[in-house]
Amino acid sequence: MKRVLIWVLSLWSIVGIGWSRSEDGLQELKAKDRLLSFLEKDAVSPGANSLMIPLTLIQGAASKGAGTSQTSTHHLLLAFQDCPEILILDSFCLDGTPPGYHLDRGFGSGSNSWLIQLEGGGWCNTVRSCVFRKTTRRGSSKFMEKRLNFTGILSNKAEENSDFYNWNRVKLRYCDGASFAGEGQNEANQLYFRGQRIWSAAMEELMAKGMQNAEQALLSGCSAGGLASILHCDEFKDLFPSTTKVKCLSDAGVFLDATNVAGGHTLRDMYRGVVTLQCFFPQNLIANIQTPLFLLNAAYDAWQVQESLIPSSADPHGFWRDCKMDHSHCNSSQMLFLQDFRNQMLSAINGFSMSNQNGLFINSCFAHCQSERQDTWYANDSPRIGNKAIAASVGDWFFDRTATKAIDCPYPCDNTCHNLIFK
Repeated sequence: MKRVLIWVLSLWSIVGIGWSRSEDGLQELKAKDRLLSFLEKDAVSPGANSLMIPLTLIQGAASKGAGTSQTSTHHLLLAFQDCPEILILDSFCLDGTPPGYHLDRGFGSGSNSWLIQLEGGGWCNTVRSCVFRKTTRRGSSKFMEKRLNFTGILSNKAEENSDFYNWNRVKLRYCDGASFAGEGQNEANQLYFRGQRIWSAAMEELMAKGMQNAEQALLSGCSAGGLASILHCDEFKDLFPSTTKVKCLSDAGVFLDATNVAGGHTLRDMYRGVVTLQCFFPQNLIANIQTPLFLLNAAYDAWQVQESLIPSSADPHGFWRDCKMDHSHCNSSQMLFLQDFRNQMLSAINGFSMSNQNGLFINSCFAHCQSERQDTWYANDSPRIGNKAIAASVGDWFFDRTATKAIDCPYPCDNTCHNLIFK
């Protein structure tokens, strides 16, 4: 039986690139960054009537010492017990700039409800990839957009986001390279691994801005933010009294330790690099999540098909290239390989789905990060399983209206998908 790891994570955009001293290595980093930008473009690009929310920097994070809670300290001690050289340090992005977030205040019946969306954007698993990341918005607040488009689950329009539109909605920016969970630094290359401290500092500031009075709260995230929503799920719940309704949502995060087309284990190799560099041990926490959790995932996750199942290194002669770029070009044997990947995913989440408190929406699409895009979250033609859209499924689960354990039939049975085509 194959060993399966469930990663509620996402876009490892820059992860998986081994150390390279050549110009080709730099070009590969840039190519992976462009792939991530392509997948994110609809969520971050403003439309004609976009809700643009300004960036707030956490200027006091360093002086606050990032306010690590008793729970997070306990988790840190568990996670870093094999890294005695790690010191408890202040919170910074990879390059030492302050972290930030975007907050749109709730109103009416949502004034005391909070939704925290953790930004995704891959991991960096080598010094070189982390140094490159410092030159982008995923490693430095200097390069972050000063105003960000709120769409999908962050929309303030009832017709686009009926259950959460009037909540306090927050987008926490991702700039540490390890799903808000690393700790330490690399002095020689001026790299700061402070993800856990960024998380703690942000939660401290938001609690002071009214989140401490929340009647209900949802921690969400896509891609690397999806992993972060898992890692911090119980920690998030512990911020509130028992009377507060608290749940977590992970979008595009079921990542498997599946073999690639050459028989290798791309994600396993990626993960090994992150552990070595950032001293990060997520497997110590994932299996013990007690807070209700919803997994939203495409059965043929577009990023994982591109970068995990069919990385360029595993397909040097380009046999899989057309299939990788457009699933409609896959031949029958290639499609069997992808169907086997779907079967592995369903097997891996079987135990998780048994819990009455958890929810599922696994559609047979070639997509990624469906809660952040308006066209996939909720629109007239958005993806559906059993005639129910993603937004309605998540809402029914959060508010306990109906149980949601939706699993699609295999490709190509679903004609509601918004499949991604790469050029």
